Amino acid sequence: MVYKPSESSQRGAILLLLLVMVVILGLATSLAGQSWRSTMQRAREAELLWRGQQYQQAISSYYAVKHGSQQMLPAKLEDLLRDPRFPNVVRHLRKLYNDPMTGEDWELVTDPAERVIGVRSSSELEPFQQDGFPKELEKLQGKGSYREWEFAFVPAKTTTTSKTSATPAPKSVTQ
Repeated sequence: MVYKPSESSQRGAILLLLLVMVVILGLATSLAGQSWRSTMQRAREAELLWRGQQYQQAISSYYAVKHGSQQMLPAKLEDLLRDPRFPNVVRHLRKLYNDPMTGEDWELVTDPAERVIGVRSSSELEPFQQDGFPKELEKLQGKGSYREWEFAFVPAKTTTTSKTSATPAPKSVTQ
């Protein structure tokens, strides 16, 4: 006597197989979504590094251009597009960039006189890159969130040597 499965048990097996296939497909889609999210975050992170460096270099350029005998930092980011110290157009940055991590404006990093020295993201996501930064960005190593990545220009403290003293005296920089 040969056992022949009934039509209802065959339908049950097919339904069970279909259910298992749907679960596997769901898991695969979930993994692909996670991979896509990671890929997009890595791309935005690379853009964050590039844009942050553009602001850092623009602020450095703004500071390096003396107006009279003064070196100063910008009061706002728009000053990098058109330097208000000059009657003709002097640009330090081609355009204002948004924060690529949030798509919104940057958080400003300011000095005690409320002059802009840099920018940072408001994103609390954890960065993928933790080391291997270029020398000018070594301070970003080991930071726990993009918000801790500050792209700031800090003017070098200049010193002069007095002819009567061997000790260098700090030269004050007006900002």
